This record gives sequence, C-alpha cells and structure tokens, in this order.
Amino acid sequence: MTATTFKSRINLCFGKLRQCGSKGLVVYLTAGDPSLAATGELLAAIERGGADVIELGVPFSDPLADGPVIQRASERALRSGTTLTRILEHLPRWREKLQAPVVLFTYFNPVLQFGLERFAREAAQAGADGALVVDLTPEEAEDYTAVMRAQHLDTIFLAAPTSTDARLELAARSSSGFLYLISRTGVTGERAAIEASARTLVERARRLTALPLAVGFGISKPEQVREVQALADAAVVGSAVVHAIEERYDSAGAPAIEQFVRALKEGCNPA
Repeated sequence: MTATTFKSRINLCFGKLRQCGSKGLVVYLTAGDPSLAATGELLAAIERGGADVIELGVPFSDPLADGPVIQRASERALRSGTTLTRILEHLPRWREKLQAPVVLFTYFNPVLQFGLERFAREAAQAGADGALVVDLTPEEAEDYTAVMRAQHLDTIFLAAPTSTDARLELAARSSSGFLYLISRTGVTGERAAIEASARTLVERARRLTALPLAVGFGISKPEQVREVQALADAAVVGSAVVHAIEERYDSAGAPAIEQFVRALKEGCNPA
C-alpha cells in the first residue's frame, strides 16, 4: 500500500525543517518510566530541549529489539502499571502541552491484543500522529496500514543495512511521515561511533524514496547527532535519553533531561 498524501503533523514538521535548511532530532522515551505522571513532565521537557519529533515507547515484557537500557525502562514502566490503554488515556492531557509530533513506538503484540481498528481510532483521538511497530514487517502490514491511514496516522517502518533493495523499497512504500533507518544490526544502545554502513544505507534509500530519512540505533553524543544529520534528515536518540532519565530524573527532575536534550540539539556536551 503506497503512502497517502494527507498532511500530518510529521509531514509539516519535516517540511518546516527543510524550508529552514535544518535537520531534525527525534527523541525516544519509554512511557511510564518511572511513572505516567513523570512521563507528562518529561515529554514537555524533551520538547523544550529541542526535540522535533518524539517517540513514545509502549513498554513490553519481551522487547527483543531493545538493549539493556530500554529493557530496564520497560521493566520499571510495567511495574508502575503502565499499559497501552493507560498511555492512550493520558496522552490527550500530555498532548495539550506539546506541539511536536508524537509517534507511538511499540511491538505488535500489544496492538494486536488491543485490536487494530480500536488502536488506530483511539490513538488518533488521543492525539498521536503515527506509530512505529518494531516487529511488524511491511510484508504483513497491509491491514495495519489501511486502518492507520483511514485515521490519518502515519506508519513508520524500519530498514537495516542488511535490507535488500527490494525490501528497502517495500518499507519505504509502506511508510509515511518518515522512514527509520537502523544504523547497524543488533539491538538499541549507546555506541562510541556511527557505523560506516549507515552512510551506504542512506544513499541507497535516497535512490528509492522521497520520504524524510531518520537514522537511529547507537546515537548518544552531539557529535554523532551532527554526523548523522549530515547524512540524513534526522537523527534518532533513544537509549542515551532513557539512560539520562534513569540516572538523573530522581535527583534533578525533568529540567535535567531538558538540558540533556538541548545539548544534543545544540551540539554541545551534555552536562
């Protein structure tokens, strides 16, 4: 199923960045870590820090694509009683304080248990702008993309350095909003350097799609953000922000996370 032409908040965000000659920063956090009340504060702080798009992770008990930092965040969130239902109940209040697009980042099991049509309908009503379902392949996503597009929600898919050109093209055709390119194989987590394969993957994707390209996995430092932004339309930072929340939120609160994101956005070393 090819992408539709509706102008989502994500489309508008990348369009504005392009007009300004700027590149984007996509920031991930796990909903419910350390609590749902804290998530509302953290979303606002992350946007103030300069995030252009926010990925809001739905905690899952078997997060196969996530490294230890996000696994621990999911465990904390699940212990605090966070579920997809509760996230969608809280999202309208969080959304009132946000301008940035919010992408629900989840595995397929919670969505399937919730029901595809109900998920799309309630996500749209709650103020979400799209979803990235980590373990749903584009080959199996026709029903999902249909119900999401019917609610004017973007569907973002993943492509990796190991993806064939045919698979990369299919992921792009199934995506709207942006295409998420994984900088390396393996799970999420902070790394010392960006893999050389990221450049090749971006170049291949550029030949196949006009969608904005966001590169993630292993990006944790301002210099890495700049390196990725020189290649693609946006850099995605996840584990580093979740790690900062784990280490700093209890002692310094949401302002510390705002400062951390601002350092990534502005290109200076986080304090």
